[in-house]
Amino acid sequence: MKLTFLGTGTSQGIPVIACSCEVCRSVDFQDQRLRSSVLIEQSGTHILIDTGPDFRQQMLTNRVKHLDAVLYTHEHKDHTAGLDDIRSFNFKQKMDMPLYGRSSVLDQLKREYAYMFAASKYPGVASVTLNEIKNTPFEINGVRIEPIEVMHHNLPVFGFRLGDMAYITDAKTVSESERKKLANLDVLVINALQKKPHISHLTLDEAIQFIADINPKRAYITHVGHYMGLHRNVQRELPENVHLAYDGLILHG
Repeated sequence: MKLTFLGTGTSQGIPVIACSCEVCRSVDFQDQRLRSSVLIEQSGTHILIDTGPDFRQQMLTNRVKHLDAVLYTHEHKDHTAGLDDIRSFNFKQKMDMPLYGRSSVLDQLKREYAYMFAASKYPGVASVTLNEIKNTPFEINGVRIEPIEVMHHNLPVFGFRLGDMAYITDAKTVSESERKKLANLDVLVINALQKKPHISHLTLDEAIQFIADINPKRAYITHVGHYMGLHRNVQRELPENVHLAYDGLILHG
C-alpha cells in the first residue's frame, strides 16, 4: 500500500497577505499546508479521500493521473469544495467517478452541485455516481475498507481503515466500540488542530494520548491548524513513533 499526503492543513487560520506570523513567513515546505486529503494506492486501485478546495492543485502538484473512486469523511466544505474539478478525470478515463459517503454527505453534494444531477445536464459538467456507505465494511475494486465513526463535536464523521493503516480526520471523540477497530495498526493517521482546547477537534496533547491508547507502530498527525506552529518545532515535542505529517509525504506499507 502507498499513502500520499496531498494536504495536511485546514481552513482554520489560513494565512492572509497581512499576516506576519512565523508560519506565514516560513520558507520550509513542511509548513505549506493545503487542506487535508490523502491518496491511497493498493493493488492497482487509486482511492482519494476528500476533495477539498485545493483538489486541483493537489492533483497537479502530485501528478495524479488516475482515480478509481473518492471517499468522503464528511460534508464540510474544506473536504468537498473541489469536487467540480473531478471532470478532468471524467474526460481522461471516460467514466463517471464513483463517490462514496454516508447519506448526509451525498445529500449535501446533491444540493451544492445540483447541476451535476440535473435531468438535462450542461455539456461538460462533471459526471459522478453516488454510493451510500454505512458503518459496515465495503469494497472498492476488491480493496476492503472499514469505516471508523468518530464525532466532530455533534457531527458524525467517517475515518477509514484499509489493511493495517487507518486515516481519521476531524475527530474530537471516538467511542470504545470504534476504537476496537483500530487494533494492531502499522500506521495511524489522526488529526490535531492546535494546542489550545477546541470544541470539535483533538488538540495535540489529546492526539498524542489517543495514539498512546491505540498503540500503532507509527502515527502521523494531520489536519494541522495554522496556529500549531512551525513543523520543526512541533516535531521536537512528539514521541519517537509520532510524526507531524506534511504535504507530499509518502508512506509505503
